[in-house]
Amino acid sequence: MSRARRRIQQFDPAEHEQQLAPLIDALAPLEPLEARTLDRIVKRHPKRGRGLFRKSEIIAGFRWLGGEARFGTPEAAFVAKLRLRPVRTLSGVTPVTVLTRPHPCPGRCIFCPNDVRMPKSYLSDEPGAQRAEDNRFDPYLQTWNRLRAYRDIGHPVEKIELIVLGGSWSAHPEPYQRWFVKRLFDALNDFGAGVDGRDVAGAAPASWRELPERLDGRALDRSYNTWIRERLDQELGGLRHGSESASWAELAEAHLKNEHAGSRCVGLSLETRPDLVSEEEALRLRRLGATKVQLGIQSLQDEVLERNARGHDVAATRLAIARLRRLGFKIQGHWMPNLLGSDPARDVADYGALFSDPRVCPDELKLYPCVLLPSAELAAFHARGEWRPYDDAELVELLAACLEATPHWCRLSRVIRDFSAHDIEAGSRVSNLREVAEQRVAARGGRCRDIRSREIRGGDFDPAELSLQEVAYPTAVGEERFLQLVTPDDRIVGFLRLLLPRSRAPHAELEGAALIREVHVYGASLEVGRRSAASPQHGGLGSRLVGEAARTAAAAGYGGLAVIAAVGTRAWYRALGFADGALYPRLALTVAAGAGGGEPAAGWEAR
Repeated sequence: MSRARRRIQQFDPAEHEQQLAPLIDALAPLEPLEARTLDRIVKRHPKRGRGLFRKSEIIAGFRWLGGEARFGTPEAAFVAKLRLRPVRTLSGVTPVTVLTRPHPCPGRCIFCPNDVRMPKSYLSDEPGAQRAEDNRFDPYLQTWNRLRAYRDIGHPVEKIELIVLGGSWSAHPEPYQRWFVKRLFDALNDFGAGVDGRDVAGAAPASWRELPERLDGRALDRSYNTWIRERLDQELGGLRHGSESASWAELAEAHLKNEHAGSRCVGLSLETRPDLVSEEEALRLRRLGATKVQLGIQSLQDEVLERNARGHDVAATRLAIARLRRLGFKIQGHWMPNLLGSDPARDVADYGALFSDPRVCPDELKLYPCVLLPSAELAAFHARGEWRPYDDAELVELLAACLEATPHWCRLSRVIRDFSAHDIEAGSRVSNLREVAEQRVAARGGRCRDIRSREIRGGDFDPAELSLQEVAYPTAVGEERFLQLVTPDDRIVGFLRLLLPRSRAPHAELEGAALIREVHVYGASLEVGRRSAASPQHGGLGSRLVGEAARTAAAAGYGGLAVIAAVGTRAWYRALGFADGALYPRLALTVAAGAGGGEPAAGWEAR
């Protein structure tokens, strides 16, 4: 699909008042509004000779024409009828994905595509990549425009999870990292305040579209890194372009402003390679405000990593995970079956090791079956017959085994990369592999128990029937306690990850403290401070989980409870009695002398 077709022209409802008013008059009183009824009414009221109104345009017209005062229906109710893809915000937050600009990568992975218009491992026609390129990889523009798109189709934009993709974040110069994250927060702060700063956002971008879209993996006469360095030197004057820089003080100011902004960051995810996660880098990620790290595990077999030119061994993966977990980060691993040198049986065993090895145990996982992309060096191995893709039957059996083997404290975020079928030269082109694998599990009497399979989402539940369950499992740096609130039929409504560390504290604020690594309550995302009978959010379930974590930590003999809080959640933790720290809010615990048990400090209670 061309970039031009993807660009959305600004819609002006004033130009279509005569068509919009009767359309909205017909829709507003209908309850419920069935999809077929909606389609029929929209077709009855077309634009002036230019097709049909999109849902986002109908919502914009409702607001412009007077909303509830004119049509007698509250905006929230009207928007709920028309909301596009509500599943995006049914996990409790609104995700905003952005990409860094193309940059040299320290890896030489043979399976990785070489699209020099994109950050390493991404293709220019992936949906998120297209949005990034349309916004010239500018962090402010990507964030602000994505928030506007969400708002226009009726999604809440108060609680935002920022997801930064783009290969190896840690390979970027630190000034660029600070600038990029600051501009993300600037966009959140401005959008929440109704300020449009897009005309003055960011630095002068490179014209990446002038580069060839694909390289030939069978004959790479110039590497990806060579292309990118030349373009950066030409367009930006080198890798350390002066305007792409911000100080730590400027970033801290943007963080502080976001604590009470209209659009708050409740999670910041960055992705990197295991061999780049030094102790200093892990602390820098935390200082940037990150709460989750996407980590390319790919395989737990040194032979497979070496044959695929990954550039690090399994020991580096284990060390990176230990460093990140001890600092509280949520760890979202990337794992790839069908790599050169593996086979289905080895892959099944390797997947099991992700959870049986206490030095790994990712909290979330993306399964990316290897496929052949023409620009990847793997193309040469395929041409020589040294690598073959699993057929669909093999792959479905493999993925079904992986789904069944996933513990209920891990969330399987994805089971396939979002590559277009025409980009795949060899390998599965089945776009709904997860669904097919789940059907295979069910057909043989199995069950998927990972978090994503059990999320309550928009389902109903009785709070009085929720049970609090605790599961303990060992890791390299301490014992994990997974606390979950579940319905009688095992639907998960909320959970908390608590680390009881036994290794040294890498930061003074973590000394002698247990560590909350994640608190999540599912259900439709709500505005900050608003409650709804239809959603478990803001109903006291999160504070109930924190209260249980405090009691568990005190009983285990810890004098404090620290938390890796996102910038936009700091105020919530203050309300629960946590004291601010430079990187970690902390709650004092009172431990019963000699009894091995205790309670949170006086004055704190779960609300």
